[in-house]
Amino acid sequence: MAELSLTDVSGQGGGCGCGEHDHDVPVLDVRIIPHAIRHGAVIGSFSQLRPGMTMHLIAPHNPLPLLQQLKDINGEDAIEISYVSEEPWTIALTRK
Repeated sequence: MAELSLTDVSGQGGGCGCGEHDHDVPVLDVRIIPHAIRHGAVIGSFSQLRPGMTMHLIAPHNPLPLLQQLKDINGEDAIEISYVSEEPWTIALTRK
């Protein structure tokens, strides 16, 4: 099962206090998330990224409506989207 580590956005730095640190790019494989909550899971996960951080999204298809929704919510200039692969669809999402 894929995990997405969340970051502390309180401005105090240092993470959540549990002592664990993420050094890899977090991966969210939405193929395993029920369709009814898939967009919400991605939007919530992306909102946890600090500027400059990247996450990888793995999707069952090219998620154009979802990517537009992320741009609408965060602003065109707040997100960088780049395709990593098409099999499976893997997209790098970077908060600017």
